[in-house]
Formats: sequence, structure tokens, C-alpha cells
Amino acid sequence: MPSLKLSFPVRARDFLAGGHGAARIRQVLQQVGFPPEIIRKAAIAAYEAEMNIIIHSYGGELKAHITPGAITITAVDDGPGIPDIELAMQEGYSTAPREIQEMGFGAGMGLPNIRRCADELEIKSGAGQGTTVNIIIYNR
Repeated sequence: MPSLKLSFPVRARDFLAGGHGAARIRQVLQQVGFPPEIIRKAAIAAYEAEMNIIIHSYGGELKAHITPGAITITAVDDGPGIPDIELAMQEGYSTAPREIQEMGFGAGMGLPNIRRCADELEIKSGAGQGTTVNIIIYNR
């Protein structure tokens, strides 16, 4: 299998399109024959990253680089950034506005769910700087 690169624009507050990029990543992984457990981890991580862009940023991009040995998912956004990454990694902590929480989103489980699925996780962010989340899932 050659290396594959996918990229999906993600618009802020576009809940109707939320998850489309993650679903496409899942489809491609199925088509190229990744094991179901790896596909599940990648789909969850991609979905949570995509929804974080929709909920917390001004828009961004969800990318996947697929090789036989690993899936690298990168979520990049233009947004307010994460002032305290350690706090944001705590289950249940959320800065999502009340109206988004009332829609059933922004429960504070996105980053913890990503951490559970990832073999490697790197988050680069700061107040006013946007956020880049790099997720690596190895195909063992």
C-alpha cells in the first residue's frame, strides 16, 4: 500500500457536516484493509478532533496520513487556542458555550477520548494562537 494523504476543511459551528472527515478516513482505512480495532481508534480520534474544531475554533482542517505502519491524524485550527492543555485533558472540563452543550456537544470528553485512542499525542496551542493536534495510531 502506498502512502495516502487526506485533507478535509472544517468550518466552525457546522454541526451538520461534523464527522464527515472522520467518516471518510474510516472508509479509506476499511478499503485498504486496516484491522477493525485500529479503524475504530482512528475514527474516534478523528471525530473528536474534528468536532473540537467545529465547537472551539474559527475553522480549520482535518488531515490524515496513512501508511502501512501508522495513521497520523492532524487537526489544525484558527482559534482562541487552549490556555491550559493539562486542564483541557481532564475528563469533563469544557469551555464550550452553554448553547453548544445544550445541543449535546462540548461535554469535555474530546481530548481525553483522543488520548485513549492515540499511541502518540502532541498538542501545540496557546491563548490566541490556534491549536494543532497530532495523533499517531500504530498498525500493530
